[in-house]
Amino acid sequence: MWDGAVERSRARLAGALADGGLDRRVHLTSVVGRSVSLRRLLFDLIEEYGRHTGHADLLRESVDGRTGEDPPADWHPASTPSRPG
Repeated sequence: MWDGAVERSRARLAGALADGGLDRRVHLTSVVGRSVSLRRLLFDLIEEYGRHTGHADLLRESVDGRTGEDPPADWHPASTPSRPG
């Protein structure tokens, strides 16, 4: 599911960038009712994703006891090809 979501997200972003770039307006509005740019939307998504990643990392540490920022050397997500040696 994750890999599919990443693929769809990348395709939509590429399409939006090709159709006006980061300064184009999107269908969402700010709290005061003004439309926001794709740049602002991406910034907010990155910020929110980072916040939830941090929360998930705290939960993972409490489950498996492993701390630190890097995954094990032999781990890679299915959406990224494995790196040689």
